[in-house]
Amino acid sequence: MIFKNFRVQVILRALVLALAFGGCLFFFSKGQITYAFISLTVGVIGIYQLTHYVESTQRKLIFFLESIENSDFTVKFSRDNKQGKEFKQLNQAFNQVLNAFREVRAEKEAHLQYLHTVVQYVRIGLISFDSQGKVGLINNAAVRLLNMGYLRDLSELKKQDEELWTLLTGINPGESKLLSRSNGEVDSQLSVSATELRLRGKIFRLISITNIQTELQQKEVEAWQNLAKILRHEIMNSITPIVSHVETLNEMLADEMSWTADKKYLSPSTTGDLTDALRTIEKRSKGLLHFVDAYRSFSEIPTPTFEMIGVADLFERLTGLFQGEIKNQNIQVSHSIAPENLQVQADQELIDTVLINLFKNAMEAVQQQTQPEIQLKARLNEHSRTIIELIDNGAGIIPEAQSKIFVPFYTTKEKGSGIGLSLSRQIMQMHHGNLTVFSKPGHTVFTLHF
Repeated sequence: MIFKNFRVQVILRALVLALAFGGCLFFFSKGQITYAFISLTVGVIGIYQLTHYVESTQRKLIFFLESIENSDFTVKFSRDNKQGKEFKQLNQAFNQVLNAFREVRAEKEAHLQYLHTVVQYVRIGLISFDSQGKVGLINNAAVRLLNMGYLRDLSELKKQDEELWTLLTGINPGESKLLSRSNGEVDSQLSVSATELRLRGKIFRLISITNIQTELQQKEVEAWQNLAKILRHEIMNSITPIVSHVETLNEMLADEMSWTADKKYLSPSTTGDLTDALRTIEKRSKGLLHFVDAYRSFSEIPTPTFEMIGVADLFERLTGLFQGEIKNQNIQVSHSIAPENLQVQADQELIDTVLINLFKNAMEAVQQQTQPEIQLKARLNEHSRTIIELIDNGAGIIPEAQSKIFVPFYTTKEKGSGIGLSLSRQIMQMHHGNLTVFSKPGHTVFTLHF
């Protein structure tokens, strides 16, 4: 419709020009110079108007195309055009096209912002860089997992951590490697994988980083649980009939000794030895049953029932439970909670179990200290997650034992079962958290991460 009107306008102006110049020739041939001059003037004005009309359309079109080329969609063409209805319609068409471009760009920016937000908040670390090492993307998870700052170029990383730089630049597409890291609070086992992308003729390397520490610990615990179940089943099946038969033999022997006392079929020393042996077998068998039964708690932890619990209540209940032992050992116990009304979402009984295990270990650790001290601290870390620390000034844990104390059945105590710390870590993992330790002579910290 716009171009149809434009064509009509051009034709009408061409007809006016033809009439004007025709009239000029006609009046000039008749000797009517005045009328011929007027006709010529009308023709010149018509040429100007036709040229201006056509060039106005070209100027608008060029301006429109330049706006698109420069992605400047803020331009608006006036709807109130004095050049006529045709230009008004043309302006409306241009505005509609620019509005469509604006909407597409706004939608694209919204999608980019959405993807950026998703990338920044996923728990998998992502780093992207080109063949020159220029970093195009690094998300919050990568910064946290690798315990480093935001990078613009991998050459910056080489100065800070050459081992990490070597891994990131040397890993091949499709390859995965393990990396151990520590941020001062938590030790992590990271799985680092690489893939290659080609975008607009450029090659990019995309690195994904996943913390598999919890998964490894869970698999380790599951393996020990399965072993404990198998051992319990086999030992119980073997020991139960032994205990039953030993008890029967004891009863039969008592009856037989009474019945044959005069006939002396068995000498007193023989019957005494036999009686002692059977009692020993019975005692050890029952002890083994009790020993195996003690490990049920490790493989049969109930599912947590979560509720909001005040940390202050946890600490008060814990110290109240050991009030007598604290007084007898003259232990200085201190509390620190920030903020004071700090709460944690947890199963109260299970968390009590963890804290009791740790507190008992701490009291044993400070027994030889002249000024025994245990500190209970709770706070929010930089990620707004609750951290509970139990600190003692005992002798500390030897370095080679620190990596093993959470392994089921491993213990440094003469009478320890090696279950308490492993059970405590398992409970924390069921709370989607973790239990870690840091120790040096005179300072040991067990940390509950929620």
